[in-house]
Amino acid sequence: MKRLVMAALFLAASALPTVAQSLEKAWEATGFANPESVVWDADRKVIYVSNVNGADSDKDGNGYISTLSADGRLLAGKWLAGLDGPKGMAVHKGRLYIADIDRLVVVDTATARLVKTYPAADARFLGDVTVDDRGIVYVSDMRGDAIWRLAEGHFDKWLADSQLQSPNGLKAERERLVVASWGPLTGEGLGVKSPGRLKVVSLKDRLIRDLSPDLGNLAGVEADGRGGYLVSDYVKGLVFSVDRAGNPKAILKLSQGSADIGTIPERKLLLVPMMMDGKVAAYRLP
Repeated sequence: MKRLVMAALFLAASALPTVAQSLEKAWEATGFANPESVVWDADRKVIYVSNVNGADSDKDGNGYISTLSADGRLLAGKWLAGLDGPKGMAVHKGRLYIADIDRLVVVDTATARLVKTYPAADARFLGDVTVDDRGIVYVSDMRGDAIWRLAEGHFDKWLADSQLQSPNGLKAERERLVVASWGPLTGEGLGVKSPGRLKVVSLKDRLIRDLSPDLGNLAGVEADGRGGYLVSDYVKGLVFSVDRAGNPKAILKLSQGSADIGTIPERKLLLVPMMMDGKVAAYRLP
């Protein structure tokens, strides 16, 4: 995303919302190579960090996954190497699912060994991954206006609709997906016709509706533990708190590049990968 987003920087010129709350920084870890996503593994007590390490769409084998402790200590710089442009991730029952340009990579978290690779033949830019309570995996295709699904061993395009408006971050809930959209693209770059919104997709009938008003170029979405959501805006470097009804307020202002966020619920920590700065920071949630 680092290279592609340069075409969209003019969007940041619009007025920034007032930050209603500034969160306290708990720790910061540095030395990453374009960190795009973070995810907490509650069973193994580690944070996985995806490192694009180069151009985000190049199949160069440079991408890798790092691991951190809950207090920001580096455990393994290259826990898993040999990926291309790893971005969003999800953990479920001892498996780490990684979106890697046009494939879904599955890794055994106990051994860091590759379990399976699922190609997505016509995917254009796989972005984020989420897993529902039944173990069904959903993956966003930002450039393809689509969501892919892994179910019963089959990885297929589950939904393709321009109403998704460049789906990026994903969060599975009991009966729906929450989607953080980048915004409807104007062309091959990442310029948009209007800012992205939070959207919800019914798992039953795939009906899409808006949850929030226009917010920005959205990257990640996580549950806040109180019925609402935490959402990152990559271009403006903002993190929003959005309640269940879709009402947003900005709670954190960072530099450009705040990518696919994560949380450690038991510690009330928000994890923010800063893709352009090569670091991951943790902030205390109220």
